[in-house]
Amino acid sequence: MQKTSNVFARVEPEIKEQAEQVLIQLGIPMSNAIGMFLRQIIVQRGIPFEMRLPVREPVSICALTTEQLNDELEKGYASAIAGRHRSLKDVVTDMERDYGI
Repeated sequence: MQKTSNVFARVEPEIKEQAEQVLIQLGIPMSNAIGMFLRQIIVQRGIPFEMRLPVREPVSICALTTEQLNDELEKGYASAIAGRHRSLKDVVTDMERDYGI
């Protein structure tokens, strides 16, 4: 059974709000981001990495209307039919580069 522990930190309200906005765009809850950071400190034995938004803004499905989602799906379908596709390896490489995964 996994145990949990609370971490309390005092930060400036503006910094917390700005960080939350970035994390929302990345789709990462604050508690997960803190856990990722702590794990990487252990692995890297120091301050580990830079979290940043990707150069390209990903499409957030949650923010789309049904019509917008259908439009995006149509674009993907048309692209696949036209033979424009990428290997899984290329997609993973890009995700690692853009999202620090």
